[in-house]
Amino acid sequence: MISTSPISTARVRVLVVDDQADMAETLAEGLAEKGYDASACASSQEAVRRLETEPIDVLVTDLRMPSVDGLGLLAASRKLSPERPVIVMTAYGAIETAIEAIRQGAYHYMTKPFVVGELALFLDRALEEAGVRREARTLRATLKERAGFGSLVAASAGMQEVLDVAARLADVATPILIMGETGTGKTALARAIHASGVRATKPFVSVNCAALPEPLLESELFGHVRGAFTGATSSRVGLFEEARDGTLLLDEIGEMSPALQAKLLHVLESGQVRAVGSSKERPVDVRVLAATHRDLRERALSGAFREDLLYRLDVVTIEIPALRHRRADLPVLVERLLTEARAKHTSSPVQTIGRDAMAKLLEYGWPGNVRELAHVVERMVLLGRATEVHAEDLPPNVANAPPPGLPPVLGGAILPIREVQRRYASWALERFGGQRGRTADSLGIDGKTLAKWVAAE
Repeated sequence: MISTSPISTARVRVLVVDDQADMAETLAEGLAEKGYDASACASSQEAVRRLETEPIDVLVTDLRMPSVDGLGLLAASRKLSPERPVIVMTAYGAIETAIEAIRQGAYHYMTKPFVVGELALFLDRALEEAGVRREARTLRATLKERAGFGSLVAASAGMQEVLDVAARLADVATPILIMGETGTGKTALARAIHASGVRATKPFVSVNCAALPEPLLESELFGHVRGAFTGATSSRVGLFEEARDGTLLLDEIGEMSPALQAKLLHVLESGQVRAVGSSKERPVDVRVLAATHRDLRERALSGAFREDLLYRLDVVTIEIPALRHRRADLPVLVERLLTEARAKHTSSPVQTIGRDAMAKLLEYGWPGNVRELAHVVERMVLLGRATEVHAEDLPPNVANAPPPGLPPVLGGAILPIREVQRRYASWALERFGGQRGRTADSLGIDGKTLAKWVAAE
């Protein structure tokens, strides 16, 4: 929360620069009487030296001076400290130069003559706005640290590629389609994209499109007016408006009904949202991210998903590798999840994972991905009776997992060819650390074919 208390001037250092020494000293003395630590300077070259060597909070400078003029001093100040407020002073006949100073980053210009009280008023405003910008920057940095890309584990080549693409898209408004199996961390990646971008201080809103029936989901997304349907006793804004200026994640968008898909497409194309039961549309500025574990292209071919909506959402697609394809991430994930579980269950004696237990964790296929791993680690912490977890402390399905070795297709069972393709492609993808391009090249197929093989059921 930003403080609205009066600005304290006791330690605010103000440098007043004017080649007319009497003018500079008069202003500095007047500001000092109002509590500022103000000093005068009659040389713009000396002012540059002081800006380079002293902690000046605000610069007040005349525009017309020999050697380095006010615009030059403004440029020097912004280069050294972009957020330091600069107030320029000018004679009435030089207003155009003062306006140019504003264009170049000055906070305000003052036309001579003026009283010290007026200057002090603008100093207070400039300092308050600078404080707001600092707090916003600090908040953005905190959000990036807690929910940004640093919160995601990317020791594997596959995840490093995912984060590289996501980082390049963080600041743009383009929709992103995030694909991946259930439990791979699609929502976590969406949060990281939001927290690392220019909308980080604005709302992040998520809705699971598979969890709500069509009428309720429509009302959740777009809002409704009083009397729109039975039980609508009052108007309510939808999630699009709640996420205004921020990010809206449409999770499991592949489950959305075709009728609702059409309304969503209209919002994405027009930037206007209409509440259920209303005849008016309202503009909304929202970045839309969509996530799904389904193949939307196949669903579009079958008529279950609108092709035009797919093209609107699928500007850039990021596919998160399954955990079994990014085993290099697993030890780091286990360590992080163990720390979180121990903080949650402080009475547990568990402190470390033994080598035999870690070996079993690495051998297991993790069909539930990171979500399943988190549950297993928390179970170990909850049920552990010693400081170190061993293989026998793991759930039976994990402890008894067969060790990895040759591709499963080389076993003795007779399998359908689609299952042979799926197992072999999954094994090859794991061998290449989740790098789909290298895997497809090695198998002699394209990326789309690889995706179909891996996803075959």
